[in-house]
Amino acid sequence: MSRQIVLDTETTGLDPAQGHRVIEIGALEILNRRITGATYHVYLNPERDIDAGALSVHGLSREFLSDKPRFADISAEFLDFVRDAELVIHNAPFDIGFLNAELARRDEGPMKRYCTVLDTLKLAKQLHPGQKNNLDALCRRYFVDNAGRSFHGALLDAQLLAEVYLAMTRGQETLGIEISQPVRQAGGLARRGGSLKVLRASEAEQELHQRYLASMTKDCGDTPAW
Repeated sequence: MSRQIVLDTETTGLDPAQGHRVIEIGALEILNRRITGATYHVYLNPERDIDAGALSVHGLSREFLSDKPRFADISAEFLDFVRDAELVIHNAPFDIGFLNAELARRDEGPMKRYCTVLDTLKLAKQLHPGQKNNLDALCRRYFVDNAGRSFHGALLDAQLLAEVYLAMTRGQETLGIEISQPVRQAGGLARRGGSLKVLRASEAEQELHQRYLASMTKDCGDTPAW
């Protein structure tokens, strides 16, 4: 069974080496290329100020985060959610760098100890060289609706990335929609979601059809197979 976790984070700034912290984690599960609905989402108290540039991107203030759990409080449940999966992340070095820094504070080892990583930005650059390959551009390219994305949010971005990733790796199949398949029942096939409507020919239509067949028999000198 192929298990993937599509993941995104929001942070207080750009560089964990300067003490910047993770303030939001959003993740969702894909099993055998199907989004299961299982998610992990948490806001975190960074115990530090948030850079103005980062605040303008995600809108998460220090005041809002002041009563949220710290990474140390949720690290065990987070690792349980991602353990043994392949992480699907856009610009993975950024998020993995921050998560590794958080884990290092607890002496828990880097993310590669728990899971593998696939970078969708690297994949997108291979598929679309020389083009914009940020998440908004990929949503437009693959017809993924991102109209609700006024701010970056970790879980929303993970949901969008999941659809983009599936589109990039399976082509033209419809995303997020189960196409009803015929199910076999006694007496034939029925389609899920309702019975098949049957329109029967009227007597007048049947008579016209018989005349047409008779005309064909006369013209070709043989009886039609139907």
